[in-house]
Amino acid sequence: MVPQPPQAPKSSTGKVLGIVGAVVGVLVLGGVASAMVLGGGGSGGGSKQSAGPKYKITVPQSLVGGKYSLAKDVSQQMGAQVPSDGVNAHDMRAAGGQYTGGTTSLVVSGIYGTIDDPEEGINHMINGMTKSPGVEVAVPEKRFTPSEGGEPLTCGVDVKTVAGQKVTLEFCAWGTSSTTASVAQTDAADLAKAPESVDLQELADETSKIRSEVQVPAGA
Repeated sequence: MVPQPPQAPKSSTGKVLGIVGAVVGVLVLGGVASAMVLGGGGSGGGSKQSAGPKYKITVPQSLVGGKYSLAKDVSQQMGAQVPSDGVNAHDMRAAGGQYTGGTTSLVVSGIYGTIDDPEEGINHMINGMTKSPGVEVAVPEKRFTPSEGGEPLTCGVDVKTVAGQKVTLEFCAWGTSSTTASVAQTDAADLAKAPESVDLQELADETSKIRSEVQVPAGA
């Protein structure tokens, strides 16, 4: 059971986007589940739970000034498959959406509530994606600070093999004491682009904008 992509238009590009969206959705859902179930918790959890402001993850109709449009809200499907409590996360809710912009398929997903250890949440979300069947780490994740400022993001590139087709998947993730979330995308126009050609600083800059749109104060 994974988030289903929207009905693809009757065109080759549309079909590819649908397939890519499903691939991205599978990997992201695995990451979200891992962020909750495999997190560290640990003796320091109590002091970390109350640190910082509280946020929630939302699913806007569009992102980055209309560059990406919402194709499908998968929050309900995610919520049905991700438990509300885990080792590293408590009283959680899930939110996510598949977006398209030109030939790009992008999935934003996350959980929000109480996160014991934000760094562990990020690490396990990424591990959940990279350890999925048929996935290889092409560019190991590292920290990037957005060019316009803001909290760092952890970004990298994976390659997923689907029916013999290699799909290059670039992603960034972030975490706070109340959220763990990620943005993952791929381009149907160049599915197997060279992973080393991906500009992860550029991706981090755009993800920072997306973060500011999807992560809002919990009381909003």
